[in-house]
Amino acid sequence: ENEIAVLDDGKVEFFDVHGIPVEKEMLVADFDMEAAEKGGYAHFMLKEIHEQPTAIKTTITPRIVDGMPNLEECGLTYDRLKGYNNIFVVACGTAMHAGLVGKYVLEKIGRIPVTVDMASEFRYRDPIIAKGDLVILVSQSGETADTLAALRMAKERGAETLSIVNVKGSSIARESDMVLYTHAGPEISVASTKAYIVQLSVFYLLSFAIAYARGAISKEECMRLTAELQNVPNMLEVVLKTPDNCQYVASQLVNKENLLYIGRGLDYALSMEGSLKLKEISYIHSESYAAGELKHGTISLVTNNMPVIAVATQRELLDKTISNVKEVKARGAYVVLVTHGYINVDDEVADYKIGLPTIDDLLMPMLTVVPLQLIAYYTSVLRGNDVDKPRNLAKSVTVE
Repeated sequence: ENEIAVLDDGKVEFFDVHGIPVEKEMLVADFDMEAAEKGGYAHFMLKEIHEQPTAIKTTITPRIVDGMPNLEECGLTYDRLKGYNNIFVVACGTAMHAGLVGKYVLEKIGRIPVTVDMASEFRYRDPIIAKGDLVILVSQSGETADTLAALRMAKERGAETLSIVNVKGSSIARESDMVLYTHAGPEISVASTKAYIVQLSVFYLLSFAIAYARGAISKEECMRLTAELQNVPNMLEVVLKTPDNCQYVASQLVNKENLLYIGRGLDYALSMEGSLKLKEISYIHSESYAAGELKHGTISLVTNNMPVIAVATQRELLDKTISNVKEVKARGAYVVLVTHGYINVDDEVADYKIGLPTIDDLLMPMLTVVPLQLIAYYTSVLRGNDVDKPRNLAKSVTVE
């Protein structure tokens, strides 16, 4: 900010607003040109969906030592992690949806209060943050204006700041007290996919580490969860090999103009991301709703053949979610149920089922998001849209 770059043949010079030269540290991009090419895929979005298993491995592998999460690279020792009073997660759009999953997992196993805010609202509600709190800023680009402003306010009030970003040397990364870089590589498509899943990966590692540091889980449980996370890329490869079910669902959505996503707990947090993906690239009006809230108003929107995508992977909530699904089905909805592969459903529950491999319920969002991404992708393709460059949207939102 407040600097001028002068580009000449083979060199670049920087000056401040008074014309005084400014010395800059040279940073080198750590990806090759192949990362910015489609590599045989029809669109960058599809390529980036298929890159997710590798992106997860690249992000988590260096941060697991002797089977335990290790975040000491940025100063997050176990002693430091156990000292926070409250955690605030501040982000926008898809990054905020990653934060909602993070909140659920942090509170569930770490037993620490977590508040998730849209960055555009955070400052204006005058949040109660103070020394001893941790504010986590999540941004793919590291340049999101609202998130950067929230970071500066958090620092003014004495909280420690941790950024989860994908772009090294970005503004949010430079100004944060601590940085955890995601290693997704360049994401070209405007609709975020692999950046989202590596943000989830970091939240899981952070959650496991905080829970262990606070004595909320044992070392054995921490190692078990970490091993489950390490197995996610292999299971994602299995999910990616069977896209036909997502293509079929897309064929049923292509001529629709409205639909609902529903779920409970982690499934609800995930359904918000699924709904956002669909609306931003297919231009179909889509809303996500907590399944247990349907009868408090939204079920009045359900009409004959209206699509409802129900996410039901949390086994302790499964019976309640299925009960809600039956309610929309009884009112004529066309129901697609995304759940565990071993669960059998009949016609009064769903018209179509997408079955997933089974892992610990806490980690199911890592698998479940992929079919939701593919449904959005194939629906957009069938509608003839520009998948990678949806109208009115930009990759990095640098204005408030």
